Amino acid sequence: MPSVRPPDASRGGYGRRVNRLADATSPYLLQHKDNPVDWWPWCAEAFEEAKRRDVPVLISVGYAACHWCHVMAHESFEDENVGALVNDDFVAIKVDREERPDVDAVYMTATQAMTGQGGWPMTVFATPDGTPFFCGTYFPKPNFVRLLQSVDTAWRDQREAVLQQGAAVVQAIGGAQAVGGPTAPLTAELLDAAADQLAREYDETNGGFGGAPKFPPHMNLLFLLRHHRRTGSARSLEIARHTGEAMARGGIHDQLAGGFARYSVDGHWTVPHFEKMLYDNALLLRFYTDLWRLTGDRTARRVARDTARFLADELHRPGEGFASALDADTEGVEGLTYAWTPAQLVEALGDEDGRWAADLFEVTADGTFEHGMSVLRLARDVDDADPEIRARWQDVVGRLLAARDTRPQPARDDKVVAAWNGLAITAIAEFLRVAAGYASREDEDANLMEGVTIVADGAMRDAAEHLATVHIVDGRLRRASRDKVVGEPAGVLEDYGCVAEAFCAMHQLTGEGRWLELAGALLDTALARFAAPDGGFYDTADDAERLVTRPADPTDNATPSGRSAIVAALVAYSALSGESRYREAAEKALATVAPIVGRHARFTGYAATVGEALLSGPYEIAVVTDDPEGDPLVAAAVRHAPPGAVVVAGRPDQPGAPLLADRPLVDGQPTAYVCRGFVCQRPVTSVDDLVAQLA
Repeated sequence: MPSVRPPDASRGGYGRRVNRLADATSPYLLQHKDNPVDWWPWCAEAFEEAKRRDVPVLISVGYAACHWCHVMAHESFEDENVGALVNDDFVAIKVDREERPDVDAVYMTATQAMTGQGGWPMTVFATPDGTPFFCGTYFPKPNFVRLLQSVDTAWRDQREAVLQQGAAVVQAIGGAQAVGGPTAPLTAELLDAAADQLAREYDETNGGFGGAPKFPPHMNLLFLLRHHRRTGSARSLEIARHTGEAMARGGIHDQLAGGFARYSVDGHWTVPHFEKMLYDNALLLRFYTDLWRLTGDRTARRVARDTARFLADELHRPGEGFASALDADTEGVEGLTYAWTPAQLVEALGDEDGRWAADLFEVTADGTFEHGMSVLRLARDVDDADPEIRARWQDVVGRLLAARDTRPQPARDDKVVAAWNGLAITAIAEFLRVAAGYASREDEDANLMEGVTIVADGAMRDAAEHLATVHIVDGRLRRASRDKVVGEPAGVLEDYGCVAEAFCAMHQLTGEGRWLELAGALLDTALARFAAPDGGFYDTADDAERLVTRPADPTDNATPSGRSAIVAALVAYSALSGESRYREAAEKALATVAPIVGRHARFTGYAATVGEALLSGPYEIAVVTDDPEGDPLVAAAVRHAPPGAVVVAGRPDQPGAPLLADRPLVDGQPTAYVCRGFVCQRPVTSVDDLVAQLA
């Protein structure tokens, strides 16, 4: 590696290292607390220190489950010589992108503007006022050392050029994140165009969109299911079903414990990047639940059940919410927990069952992964196989999981992120209602389904209570917590949107007015603090920390954009409360996204999903009954609800439930009231009449 210049004691802090990350709530920051690099958390004091010393700032952004973040840490940040170089010539700031998505968004936009791509770890060099002037991602240690030396030389000898470069970057990212662009109503024609574009870009062979690496397109699939429900499009349904089956049978899906990895490194879902993110699994649970609801598909039912179980068993923190992720690595090795050889299957199962499992899960002598190992994937459809085959399969799965549990396990990022917990709460609430509607003691795994619904319900309620009591501080939402201690970073727009939508889902599930009241308070804050003049929204509040630009990204990526998330919550809350001004705000915000929906459908999936709800009505369905959990009218309402419909069941005039107000029983019988866009049909008391109104 290049030689390292001896530290200059007159300039820096090497030799005076202070462990400023020891009390962080972020597991990612805690991973770096003992580095020889003199890290600062993101704070004003770090930039003041850079001004005092007249040195640039090194901003390193990543997250706890990030494989290449770990690699760069081991290669560079744990190296004493590299630490000396960083400490002498820079003020180093470590940022958890999941805890500070606003900081990440600003500098990721800069990185993409400078390099044409982005990713983590993200490596940014900035002036003491935070202006980025050089950006990149992962650097091997020799390259990183040369870069540090080059940046230091440029800062010393070419300061004016550095400042000009930074000014140009800020101008570019300011334009990329601007509000005030063209607006248009999000019409049926635009949503049809989005569905057509997805159909053209669809991978007919493997499912999904694009090539390697291939990410689960959960939001696009949710949109296509809603588009099918509104239009009857067989093509939209086929794309959703085929992709759902391909992912479910692939290595990206954990065939033993449930849950999905972040993405597939290939184009056919075989070998995953093994980290498992809360947000992916929450959104995929919503998709498989809705596919099951619409079609009765057995595979969708199983995958929804097992994903709910994964969330409850692997990510739920008792008395808190859901953890953020499981790590990609185990003891520094990718796939150590999950991959198998034929011999290992025989060792775990015996000769006959081991060979049978190797055939079923496509575990070969050559392997599909590394070092002759294979990632389990289903070679054949087993959900519709004979009962004997299904029983043998489930027995093998249980025994393999028990064997796998004796292996080293990946670390868990225990940080509770508000937005992602909101996604999980909404997904589980929808799953529980559909599961109740399909409940049947005739299923051979009815007891398993009942067990999953019980633990998932408890985990969901834990998470909702945690958000309501820990994350809301003085009426404002905080981004993250850990060990029941909330962090300082303020909630961003996606937090307000996802949590408000989750509280709306809790209101529908429980009938309790408290959840609707909490949702309304969050939405009022979002409208007051995040709204932009054009009807859109900024991602940060008007009183948030000032960054070099105020982010306002309208596109959906790994998670719904803040704008899409807040619109979804506004639509649901308006339907549940009967207050039209929230719907009007949603329509104005969607109008700022509409111009890109038809052209960039893969990056507006959640916006299009919400657009389908608005075109559908959305329907407002109230069922007055003394048995909201078991009444057949409730089950029919959930199973046949059009896109984005809200469903509330309970006693007539139940306190805190506006949809049940002034809606009596008819002839003493449970009664359903169906409205669409605040216009109501006649009340009905039979399932057939209700289904006819929802057709």
